[in-house]
Amino acid sequence: MFIHNCEGDAVTIENKLIYMDNSATTPVRKEVVEEMLPYMTENFGNPSSIYEIGKISGRAVEKARKQVADAIGAEENEVFFTSGGTESDNWALKGIAFANRDRGKHIITSSIEHHAVLHASAWLEGQGFEITYLPVDKYGMISIEELKNAIRDDTILISVMLANNEIGTIQPVEEIGKIAREKRIYFHTDAVQAIGHVPIDVKKMKLDLLSLSGHKFEGPKGCGALYIRKGTKIETLLHGGAQERKHRAGTENVPGIVGLGKAIELAAGELEETNKHLLQLRSRLVEGLLKVPKTHLNGHPTRRLANNVNVTFEYIEGESLLLLLNATGIFASTGSACNSSSLEPSHVLTACGVPHEIVHGSLRLSLGRLNTEKDVDRVLEALPEIVQRLRNMSPLTPQEYRTL
Repeated sequence: MFIHNCEGDAVTIENKLIYMDNSATTPVRKEVVEEMLPYMTENFGNPSSIYEIGKISGRAVEKARKQVADAIGAEENEVFFTSGGTESDNWALKGIAFANRDRGKHIITSSIEHHAVLHASAWLEGQGFEITYLPVDKYGMISIEELKNAIRDDTILISVMLANNEIGTIQPVEEIGKIAREKRIYFHTDAVQAIGHVPIDVKKMKLDLLSLSGHKFEGPKGCGALYIRKGTKIETLLHGGAQERKHRAGTENVPGIVGLGKAIELAAGELEETNKHLLQLRSRLVEGLLKVPKTHLNGHPTRRLANNVNVTFEYIEGESLLLLLNATGIFASTGSACNSSSLEPSHVLTACGVPHEIVHGSLRLSLGRLNTEKDVDRVLEALPEIVQRLRNMSPLTPQEYRTL
């Protein structure tokens, strides 16, 4: 078995490749690729053009808009296409902040948000806004009471992610939405990791804004969407042409949008079946991993994404673990792909109270629709040996956890 590196050279890897980093990105489904291909070749027209090949592209964009809207319980005119989750998050926070600063400059978010939200929040602080970062418990859950206590007369926005990208914990979004609506505060959720795993109804959840990204549910990279509830007061993030009803300038990424629409239609339609499959694999994986001494499960034990397994191994370093797994053809992560080049410990695990001395020994295995029981068994065969090998090399490992 081999893959190709960026120079096009074949890199040989023994045995079958096992990909368990689906929270970072997913392979594009065959059906999605087939839907996209015509819009890269014969149906190449600009959707803003008035001639026929432009109109074909325009109709394809509107079809995808309906597919996204149907998947999340929204109206078609409430869906705006973006370049992905990061842009959607930035637009939601900055757009609401600047459009509503006459009402107040206070925003509430959580301490374990994706960096797209956290860094946008930090930037807004530099612009004179006040941000309250809600703490979480050991499972990564916010407290509804602490949220209520954080609300002020000048609070204009609450932004709490639906499901965490590192530990998979699912937040009580419906409760938050009810509180926000009663207080007339805008409510945004980053649902990038949740699409395809959590049933979403923006009306039932009382959401004003929701971010999503196609490449997390077997769609193309570089295409996402922001749901904006009708009547929401929000500034435009990108200025220029009249695309997206003058809310988001720039020629539409038609193939990407078409792929996003098809991918979310498939993901929403197969959600129950997919989750059943993933839960079986997750249970098997967690049970096997916890047999390794001094291993801890991170995140909520049950209120978590069906595909997420995040564990911490004491006495080892996560980067070394990934390298050894990679050598066996198993691909995983220590946390968020957006922070993989940083040597800083996970802000999510730190916020959950994972001790500093063991936080670097974390491993995230995020399952996908294509994973099998054989994949799980192979990981469970390889991982304990790798963990033991690293513990034997570490001067921090107590004698009782070394191989004699």
